[in-house]
Amino acid sequence: MTEALHRSITFPGPAGQIEGLLWMPARPNPPIAAVVCHPHPLFGGSMHNKVVYQVARTLDRLGVPTLRFNFRGVGRSGGNHDRGRGEQDDVRAALDRLAAELTGTPLLVAGFSFGCWVGLRVGCEDERVTELIGLGAPVNNSYLDYLASCEKPRLLVQGENDQYGSPKKLDQLVESFPVKVREMTRLVIVPGADHFFAGLLDRVDVAITEWLDARHPEIAAR
Repeated sequence: MTEALHRSITFPGPAGQIEGLLWMPARPNPPIAAVVCHPHPLFGGSMHNKVVYQVARTLDRLGVPTLRFNFRGVGRSGGNHDRGRGEQDDVRAALDRLAAELTGTPLLVAGFSFGCWVGLRVGCEDERVTELIGLGAPVNNSYLDYLASCEKPRLLVQGENDQYGSPKKLDQLVESFPVKVREMTRLVIVPGADHFFAGLLDRVDVAITEWLDARHPEIAAR
């Protein structure tokens, strides 16, 4: 049996070294591995954010190898904030690092808030990525229409009272997707939750667990 391994790592990025945390559960031949992206760097976002940590913790419990990392200019990651442009290259670097660790394993990109906007865009473009998870999608002031042409299964989890992403606007976005893409989309609205799912992170755990269990019977049978 492989031993669980949680370790701090650094890896090359386009703006300098990127700081990350790699969690490798004690499970051989995982069906998928995940990169998790954090919220806005200019508003205190980092890989230690509570929502990001909950996502990583859930994936780890399910036996999914997980890499979360700090975008450029955050923590010990080199470079400076680039308003989402250079950060897309940071996501690509994280995917490269995880793919090198687990050759041939399909990848998942999960992102919260700014990390949702940036991460899912890269995940849609990268052929190694087969699934997406977006939390707190910032639809009030960010362009996420690219999801309409992205034919990859995705889970979207939003708080009922999200102050940066109106559930109504998100639902309208999903309804605007072509039928095939809409059928690939699972939207979960968490009653009573704000943008940060304060006091309701257990509902994030449930939403991710149920979605991945349904998609990967081998996870459900763990």
